[in-house]
Amino acid sequence: MDIEQVDAYLGRLGIGPSDRPAAPTADVLRELQLRHLRTVPFENLSVHLGEAIVLEEDRLLEKVVGARRGGFCYELNGAFGALLEALGFGVTRLAARVHGGEGRLGIPYDHLALRVRTAEGSEWLADVGFGAHSHYPLAFAERGEQKDPAGVFRIVEAGPDLDVVFDGRPQYRLEVRPRVLGDFVAGAWWHSTSPASHFVRSLVCSRVTEDGGRITLSGRTFKTTGADGVREERELGTDEEVLGVYRERFGIELGSVPAVRGG
Repeated sequence: MDIEQVDAYLGRLGIGPSDRPAAPTADVLRELQLRHLRTVPFENLSVHLGEAIVLEEDRLLEKVVGARRGGFCYELNGAFGALLEALGFGVTRLAARVHGGEGRLGIPYDHLALRVRTAEGSEWLADVGFGAHSHYPLAFAERGEQKDPAGVFRIVEAGPDLDVVFDGRPQYRLEVRPRVLGDFVAGAWWHSTSPASHFVRSLVCSRVTEDGGRITLSGRTFKTTGADGVREERELGTDEEVLGVYRERFGIELGSVPAVRGG
């Protein structure tokens, strides 16, 4: 990324050129992750709009920054990792398999997460692409409870791998072997084409709100969850309402309402 791309990305997160981070510190990483979660939606609209998902840095920046869209894990953490590297952080891309309950794990390269090293030498698990996850990076070497606005997290040894646990429920099993973005192409293809993929079977657009809650649009169902956990939902009746929520609550301009492929 060149300096113009960095400034454009930071601008997407509400940070002007004069406030560009001076050093890749843990505090900066915390701020960037939270801003990302509040600003850039977790969404799978491309799957249902017939848009190609291309795991190349320029294409990811074009989508997330230029088009002011979101994406799912490969896109969001792919773009975020590029920004962090450009700001001087050490970034290692890691593969994970999502826990499906009853001991089941998802496909290889099911998820992309980031191991980030700061100027102070601390290491963190940063993740802006899992949907409901920690608001702040998790200390990578810590094995005790880590309290976060989203809940309580733990990183647990699982043989040679690590399990990321949220409020007592395993979220994903993380490998520690370094990967490159191109390693995840097959996973992105499977998640965007396979009938077995939940991204193919459903529509989702979600982000963290400024008060620490979350808003989610699933098809025509708009859900609001407060920081206190209280949830409200309502059905949107018209296409204009749906497009208005995409535009006003997620910053996404669409010409037509997306529909589940084949649905």
